[in-house]
Amino acid sequence: MPEPTLLVLDTDPSPRLGRLIGRAAVRYTDGAGLAARLPEADVLLVWDAASDAVRTAWPGDGPRPAWVHTASAGVDRLLCPELLASDTVVTNARGVFERPVAEYVTGLVLAFAKDLPRTLDLQHRRVWRHRESAPVAGSRAVVVGAGPIGREIARLLIALGVQVALVGRTARRTVHGVADLDRLTAQADWVICAAPLTETTRAMFDARFFGLMQPSARFINVGRGPLVVEDDLAQALRNRWIAGAALDVFSQEPLDPRSPLWDVPDLIVSPHMGGDTAGWRDRLAEQFVRMYELWAAGQPLPNVVDKRRGYVPDPAHDHDHG
Repeated sequence: MPEPTLLVLDTDPSPRLGRLIGRAAVRYTDGAGLAARLPEADVLLVWDAASDAVRTAWPGDGPRPAWVHTASAGVDRLLCPELLASDTVVTNARGVFERPVAEYVTGLVLAFAKDLPRTLDLQHRRVWRHRESAPVAGSRAVVVGAGPIGREIARLLIALGVQVALVGRTARRTVHGVADLDRLTAQADWVICAAPLTETTRAMFDARFFGLMQPSARFINVGRGPLVVEDDLAQALRNRWIAGAALDVFSQEPLDPRSPLWDVPDLIVSPHMGGDTAGWRDRLAEQFVRMYELWAAGQPLPNVVDKRRGYVPDPAHDHDHG
């Protein structure tokens, strides 16, 4: 029986797939060559998770892989009508990024509360200026997105004494529905976005939303860039509707050096690095190899995405996970 063909949409550095030698015929392609190579693939590993190539190449002629795995938590860069309508199984890298992203968000909360950006700025200017910082314990946070990343963010913030309200697509035990979001936002010191990008969440954080926030509140986005209307956020910061914001994801990445976002007051810009701790690529490759071994043995795959919803449902918490 011939080895299954594993096609890797590659980027440097390539994944370490040595354990699959003799069990898969591994082929590599870039985005430009993907459409021509798709018909030969039994499995597609989207190692270049920042690429839109799958979405554009999938509608072509010929057979398509039975399984597509993306080395990312989000699947919005993959999904197109033809893939949605197909029998192809899509899986993601759930389990790799939750703790690192939660640590990153916690670091941002502490940095804002303790005024670290201003401390560094004053240090660079050799200015001694005593200030008072804000307490973290007792503050209120709204975490939008009740998936595994959002829940881990909530867990770490609760450990700091923050009162956390978790908001998902629908209300359930320990999770508020979106109908509560406006009310919770108006009371929050921190609004943290960890939601998936879907047609219902796109551009949900806009001028109306930022107008609900307290002038002392901060906004953090570690979900997806298009969830935020960036011009509206910039205006809210310039007008001092809110006290600060941090964006780790953007509508266009990398962020253009000419983007006005670089100069918005009280905005922390980071280059989509919140989930990337040392060794993260090896962890992604190891996860895929384990999943490939299950697939080759005919075993059920974990992390199967509900393609219509755009994320992995979580039966342990709710059948209507959001």
